[in-house]
Amino acid sequence: MNLNIDAKKENTFDAIVVGTGISGGWAAKELTEKGLKTLVLERGRAVKHVTDYPTMTKDPWQLPNANKLSFEEMKFYPVQSRTNWVNQANKHWWVKDTENPYTEVKPFDWIRGYHEGGRSIMWGKQTYRLSDLDFEANAIDGHGVDWPIRYKDLSPWYDYVESYIGVSGRAEGLAHLPDGKFLPPMDLNCVEEAFRDKVAEKFGGRKITIGRVAHLTAALAHDPSRGICQSRNMCDRGCPYGAYFSSNASTLPAAAKTGNMTLRPHSIVHSIIYDETQGKAVGVKVLDAETKEEIDFFANVIFLNASTLGSTHILLNSTSGRFPNGLGNGSDQLGRNLMDHQYRAGASASVEGFEDKYYIGRRPNGIYIPRFRNVGKEKRGDYVRGFGYQGGASREGWSRGVKEMTIGEDLKQSLEAPGPWSIGMTGFGECLPYADNRVTLNKDRLDIYDLPTLNVDAEWKQNEKTMRKDMKDSAAEMLEAAGFKNVHTFDNPNNIGLGIHEMGTARMGKDAKTSVLNKWNQVHEAPNVFVTDGAAMTSSACQNPSLTYMALTARAADYAVNELKKGNLK
Repeated sequence: MNLNIDAKKENTFDAIVVGTGISGGWAAKELTEKGLKTLVLERGRAVKHVTDYPTMTKDPWQLPNANKLSFEEMKFYPVQSRTNWVNQANKHWWVKDTENPYTEVKPFDWIRGYHEGGRSIMWGKQTYRLSDLDFEANAIDGHGVDWPIRYKDLSPWYDYVESYIGVSGRAEGLAHLPDGKFLPPMDLNCVEEAFRDKVAEKFGGRKITIGRVAHLTAALAHDPSRGICQSRNMCDRGCPYGAYFSSNASTLPAAAKTGNMTLRPHSIVHSIIYDETQGKAVGVKVLDAETKEEIDFFANVIFLNASTLGSTHILLNSTSGRFPNGLGNGSDQLGRNLMDHQYRAGASASVEGFEDKYYIGRRPNGIYIPRFRNVGKEKRGDYVRGFGYQGGASREGWSRGVKEMTIGEDLKQSLEAPGPWSIGMTGFGECLPYADNRVTLNKDRLDIYDLPTLNVDAEWKQNEKTMRKDMKDSAAEMLEAAGFKNVHTFDNPNNIGLGIHEMGTARMGKDAKTSVLNKWNQVHEAPNVFVTDGAAMTSSACQNPSLTYMALTARAADYAVNELKKGNLK
């Protein structure tokens, strides 16, 4: 008996998926449902839906330290804490920065979650389509390279994904923010409705709508296991109802039901195996995080869904005689064109005249103002592209009692009455693709597994800085036009990365000389390797990008299976 042959046979699958987050879960679902025996590799621990959400139902008083990290715990999260979101209720979802180093050549906030489901457990669920305004932008204004696809190529896959995950929203008929397959929208509150009407009146063509979110507002016939949103707004803990889309609640269980998925946690994929004699990728090298054993797995199709920088890290580390600078890097574009969305610039105001009105529940959503800048007549000559806004109106609650000067019965009565209304919004602005915004492999600084780390060298440039001022000023202009009081602008500078929408570094394109991937998300120079997470993005647009990752993944998986059946990927 040849033990090497037997071991290789046991470790051979039809397909391998690296990563279990938003796009990895979709790759797993699509490939297994189409009949492929699929190995799904997750570098972090296993997380089962509901079972492994330890804080999902805890009340505030059940969380230690008033839900704040202790000074000792803060030492583990110096980067993750830049979000101001890491707390006792969700700390188990964020990586410990002390165990996952990288080098900030320029300040960059790399926000991560290494566990089954990845950031699909923690994402904001804002779910928007890109349009031809976005897919054609590079070709029109000359920044970056042209996308190899257009809206018509992705539209049916947007339909498919939205129908499966459940997206609530309102159709608005905007060509540059296409409508989708929507569940009933969540409601605007009274102040938001008044704001919408005033903006429509005074700024013709500008829309204010309820956010389009991957939260169920009605039951899904194809997946009765998922419940309707309860408006708890405790999503970052993991939803016991499965009301928002996550890999754990949706795509991974679907893949498991097929009997075709083998999911292996604690499996750090550090490189792709390229066979020089066959001229193709044949598998992946895995370091077992628990045993430190290195294991090779083999397949005819490999999907990289390890997150933008994670997938690019693997490609850069996959060197061979054919690819001395990383798998598929003949263009020298691997690692380049890193993008994110800039935000935390906008305005807020106080609102009078609605003291007799309130709302029910803690809606995990807000208003969305679609891009209006450099669309139609609202042109600017000082920068290209544009931004959208997210925000909302609310009344102060009991927590304002922290600063109240009363005690006893007076304090209790004051807290029973809702506080004043306020409204605020922050812009999410597009970042252009720049070749010198990049990541490179750092073999001198190793992680806890003795693997190379990344250097990240990226910054906002003048186009983003000029846009940022308009994000702030236009927000104030609309609040003032609506008649709100005490309008204040804010600009809280954020490093690239803090938008947690990192994109690019293995972009799609028409030409192998200027891009890493083709129109089907195949590596130009290794066609049986597909990259369908944020690394594939050719431009960033200003909309939240996760829906596009999912649509690209479903489209690529369909293509990969068809090509495999034709014998083109063997």
